[in-house]
Amino acid sequence: MFDSRVPLKTLAVLCRSLSTMLNSGVALLKALEIASRKTGNAGCRKRIAAARLEVQQGADIVQALRAQDGYFPELMIDMTAVGEHTGTLPEVLEGMAEHYDNVVRLRRMLITMISWPALQLVAAILVVALVIFILGMIGGAPDMLGLGLKGTSGAIQWLAMSFGSIFAVLGSYYLVANVFRRKRFLDGLLMKIPVLGGCMRSFAIARFSWAFALTQQTGMPISRSLELSFRATGNGAFVGASPRVCELVLEGQELSEALQDVRLFPEEYLSVIQVAEASGTVPETLERLSPQFEEQARRSLAGLAVALGWLVWSIVAAFIIFLVFKIVGQYIGMINDAANGRFPGDAR
Repeated sequence: MFDSRVPLKTLAVLCRSLSTMLNSGVALLKALEIASRKTGNAGCRKRIAAARLEVQQGADIVQALRAQDGYFPELMIDMTAVGEHTGTLPEVLEGMAEHYDNVVRLRRMLITMISWPALQLVAAILVVALVIFILGMIGGAPDMLGLGLKGTSGAIQWLAMSFGSIFAVLGSYYLVANVFRRKRFLDGLLMKIPVLGGCMRSFAIARFSWAFALTQQTGMPISRSLELSFRATGNGAFVGASPRVCELVLEGQELSEALQDVRLFPEEYLSVIQVAEASGTVPETLERLSPQFEEQARRSLAGLAVALGWLVWSIVAAFIIFLVFKIVGQYIGMINDAANGRFPGDAR
């Protein structure tokens, strides 16, 4: 149960290793045997050994990978099928290695950039819990926060509400996206959020461009190429647009017109594709565009991290301002009561 999917870093190493050996003339069975011994991941080692046994018994590599109960991603299996049928398996595997290496780099970059804002948010929640706890230790202390929470139990309730809300949001996204299959709706909604939407769109377009260039260079039919390219984006809104684009292209529309119809691609991108269609260089053009959109996505990601940092600081500052005014208000009330001869405990 703990090795249900192959880690992307392990997958990148596996694809590159197989590509190198196959390109050097090593037989597939021998390449799989060496790859199963070289990988440092026990789960991957076991699955590759099982796939090698399938190939030894007469299955092709695609059937062998598909028989591993979803351990290998569908994109890798589909691209392996393309490479095997077109005789370009080493080149396809090298392209997949670069793709998964890139995904790992981008994920690491995302984690690095959002870790500081996330740490700030956690610190703010803990500070509030500490204030609630201290208020409970001061006998007769007023409820400065206005939350009706004091002492140990109040601090625990605050932590449960705060972290529970965060996990509830993440859990809801997972359920709606994966269990109820509504990732297209969710990703479409998220792409409307400033900064975040631009980041998601740039990543998706970079991956679409890379996958379309690779699949077209292998001679794959246009509909299958588009289907795999949209799937490679990992974005529900883009994946959901695949059937419509394929339908329009098969009806005879130009690719740029079909992509324009789904309203996911920027105007400058469509203009470049339109020019490339006129010159018959769409795969080569998209291959050049992919790194540009990837760099744009990195800049958007950096902007997203800054925006998240400012958002957290704004929340913390708002809380501090609220707390200051609350404390000042309490003390002003106490001073007024004392000036009027009223003291704590007096009957009103």
